[in-house]
Formats: sequence, structure tokens, C-alpha cells
Amino acid sequence: MSQSMQVESLNARKTYERIASIYDFLDAPYEIGWKRALRRRMFEGLRGAVLDAGCGTGCNFVAYPDGVKASGCDASAAMLERARTRAEKLGLLVDLRRSDLTRLDWPDDSFDGVVATFVFACIEDHEQLAALKELHRVCKAEGEIRIVDYRLSPRPLVRARQKLMSKWLNGAFAATYTPTTENYFDEAGLEVIEQKFIRSDVLKMIRLRPRQPS
Repeated sequence: MSQSMQVESLNARKTYERIASIYDFLDAPYEIGWKRALRRRMFEGLRGAVLDAGCGTGCNFVAYPDGVKASGCDASAAMLERARTRAEKLGLLVDLRRSDLTRLDWPDDSFDGVVATFVFACIEDHEQLAALKELHRVCKAEGEIRIVDYRLSPRPLVRARQKLMSKWLNGAFAATYTPTTENYFDEAGLEVIEQKFIRSDVLKMIRLRPRQPS
């Protein structure tokens, strides 16, 4: 990895260390407005051991299906600390670890389900493949990976608004409306089960599984 790429990755991680204490406040309009209602759909039907990849402050905790063995990770220690507090308040047992998505702290084939919500939009292009390979590595052969993220709308007015908002999205959350994740599925050994928009044409959920040998 080049020095400039290392700087970009470090800057993204520092963003979340810096805003951890106010993250829930910054995200509250979106959380109250529409995110909270969608979270259960993101985890619906998952069973067994489930990894919340890039769990942040733990906003997904309320959406975990009953009976799952939950784990979560985030690269930011400050975000994880808030997630631990949230888990305690909810009475949930979640195995929380500080772990970068490109170097996950679990052995191979650990999870029946892996969910990454609003995470790959914060990952630089040069790290997308490495992160996908790690999700593949920790997902069981018969397991499922779900990625939920933003997309640029094809509608001119909505797209124009997103472009106006992109500086705020990137500056506040180190995120983008144009993640390159889908370019790397094949190389990461993943195949698409289903992909669909779950909020208009701006939020997409992609269900994947490890590609089976032919």
C-alpha cells in the first residue's frame, strides 16, 4: 500500500475516533427519520453466530433476531466503548472487539451470518477487496453476507441533492454515495444471492454467499 493510501485509511479511522462522542447526535435525524425502521430487515432471518461488521456505536443492536450469538467489531476504540455502553443498557451479550474489517479478529468459518450496514461506503477503494475477503474468510461456507449501503440515484433531482450532500457525508462520516464494493465481489470469491433497493433507489441491500466450488 502506498504512503498516500495509508494516510487516507488513517484519516478515515481518525474521523470516527474524533466524532464518537457526538456520532449518535449527528446521525439522529437519519436514525429517527428512516434508519431505525429498516434495521430489522437487514438482520431478518439470520440465525446462529452473527457478526455485526463495523458496528459503530451499536445502532443495530435493537435489530438482532432473538437467539443469535452476536459479535461486533469496529476499528474505532471510542465508537466501541459507546457500543459496550449501549449493549449493557439493552441487557445484550455481544462479543465486541476492536478489529479492522481488513484484519478481522476471528478464525475462519466463525459466522453463519455477517452484516455490514453503512460500512463499505466508508472504506477506501484500495481496501474494499481486502475487507470483502475477510468477510468471506470468517463466514461459513453455507453462511450469508449482507451489505447495506448508499447508492447515487439515477433520478436527476435526487442525484443533484446527493451531490450537494456529499461533502457533508464525507466530512462528517468519511463516507461516500459511490462505494466501489460491487467491483470486487468476484475476486473476493463471493456470489450474489439477491440485491434490492430497500429505501427508494438510494439504499441497496446485497445478499452474498461464499462461491461454491464447481
